Amino acid sequence: MKLNWGTAIVIAFACFISFIMYFVISMSTDKKYDHDLVVEDYYGQELQFQDDINKEQHAKTLSTNVTWKKTKEGILISFPNNLEYKDIKGKVFLYRPSNKQLDFETPISLSNHTLLIPDNRLLDGRWNLKIDWKYNANSYLFKKDINY
Repeated sequence: MKLNWGTAIVIAFACFISFIMYFVISMSTDKKYDHDLVVEDYYGQELQFQDDINKEQHAKTLSTNVTWKKTKEGILISFPNNLEYKDIKGKVFLYRPSNKQLDFETPISLSNHTLLIPDNRLLDGRWNLKIDWKYNANSYLFKKDINY
């Protein structure tokens, strides 16, 4: 049987459509390729965005801002020395972009001006560090992308 060029084009289109449909179905049903939103409450956090901007601007008015450094024990977060550490309240959130099961949040409880996040909770790689804290009636926010 002899095929003309019109039949060959139709067969090529049918093969191409079948190829694309195979990958669409396999990508949408395989849990390995499951892609969620970055955070569960994405829209709620988007509404808080202006508050975060205000907190970051307020943190820039401090004489010294929050600092961090990597030590062999973990991440050492230092709060400004000119503030009374007993009045600092808030939380530290570490977000792992590659695996949401590794994300965790720690309340700030200080015995001096530093807070240590232990090494056993952290894997090597990229983390997003977010420190949302209050001192007296003022709210502050420190964000940093870090490599541990």
